[in-house]
Amino acid sequence: MKASEVLVRPVITEKVNLQMERMGRYTFVVGHQSNKLEIKKAVESFYGVRVANVNTIVVPAKAKSRFTKAGLLSGRKPSYKKAVVTLAEGDTIDLFTN
Repeated sequence: MKASEVLVRPVITEKVNLQMERMGRYTFVVGHQSNKLEIKKAVESFYGVRVANVNTIVVPAKAKSRFTKAGLLSGRKPSYKKAVVTLAEGDTIDLFTN
């Protein structure tokens, strides 16, 4: 798999920002078929850093509904896989600059 297929996008939330600053952990949405070794290689080649640890999580699909003028609309949010990547001591990724 190519690095662009493995790493879909970074996750930017308040919790992830705290982990970035304090522990050097970065979270990415990754492809469903990617494994930890592919994720490690993709992050190292794409960002030029050393990866110490990779943890993966499959977030299950959720049923969502909302009330509208037309009545109740029901649907599902898709499942996705995310990876929490811990970098080696001293390495950082700057996600906020172009």
